[in-house]
Amino acid sequence: MLKTGFIGAGTTGTALAVRLSQKGWPVVAVFSRTLSSAQRLAKRVPNSQVYHTAQELADFAELVFITTPDDVIAQVCSQVQWHKGQSVLHCSGAHSVDTLESAKKHGAAVGSFHPLQTFADVDQAIANLPGSTFALEAEEPLLSTLKELTHLLNGNWVELKPGDKVLYHAAAVFACNYLVTLVKLALDLWKDFEVSPKGATRALLPLLRGTLNNIENVGLPNCLTGPVARGDLGTIERHLRALAAKNPSLLTTYKELGLQTIPVALAKGKVDEQKAEEMRTLLSFQRK
Repeated sequence: MLKTGFIGAGTTGTALAVRLSQKGWPVVAVFSRTLSSAQRLAKRVPNSQVYHTAQELADFAELVFITTPDDVIAQVCSQVQWHKGQSVLHCSGAHSVDTLESAKKHGAAVGSFHPLQTFADVDQAIANLPGSTFALEAEEPLLSTLKELTHLLNGNWVELKPGDKVLYHAAAVFACNYLVTLVKLALDLWKDFEVSPKGATRALLPLLRGTLNNIENVGLPNCLTGPVARGDLGTIERHLRALAAKNPSLLTTYKELGLQTIPVALAKGKVDEQKAEEMRTLLSFQRK
């Protein structure tokens, strides 16, 4: 096992350091721009030491995670004198290993280790990390080390090629971040019949959990339900009229999502092409 250090003591770095340490991986060094942040992380990880500069940490650790905000990864990396035989990782979902080019030029192996998970705060991140999928970018032998880390975290891994990262991250935004936005839009509609956001959330959560359960156990496209899946033109039209009257700002979003849902409905096989075309016409942006 490689002596491991973390440059950056935010949510992702803390979650990884804590979980890897719990599995017996030697997390021994921590540095953060803010000393108090490094100290908080070190308190959670037995036998780890706080370093006062990134260079001091890099001189000691064999495997270094740069878990700073994405926009400063390259800058932090370029300020350190790396050496051959050392491995340097970042955990960005959007950036490729090219961000670590300065470390590679010094002879270090470079890679990316991105947990495909949502981290709202440190404790929740630590709880959610095990079982996640990790996007890996690296060459051997570092790639095998990253797979070993994934195994320790009870996770799965997907290996990305150069150029894959941006679309991979965009997919995560659709599945995670925009799901939050969709729930927020649903809660806004519930305000119209005087249900509080808390009450609406409580009501919608079983529906959300049921949807995720169907995605996992039934799979696409068969998990799709609702008026588009049934080709229920009357219901869709009533939705459009109600939104136009009460919340016209959501019409464009509703129509676009409906149009994107039609191919799923066709794949499920409960609607035919004629019905699909009728729905496209109904949801068309040119329709008055």
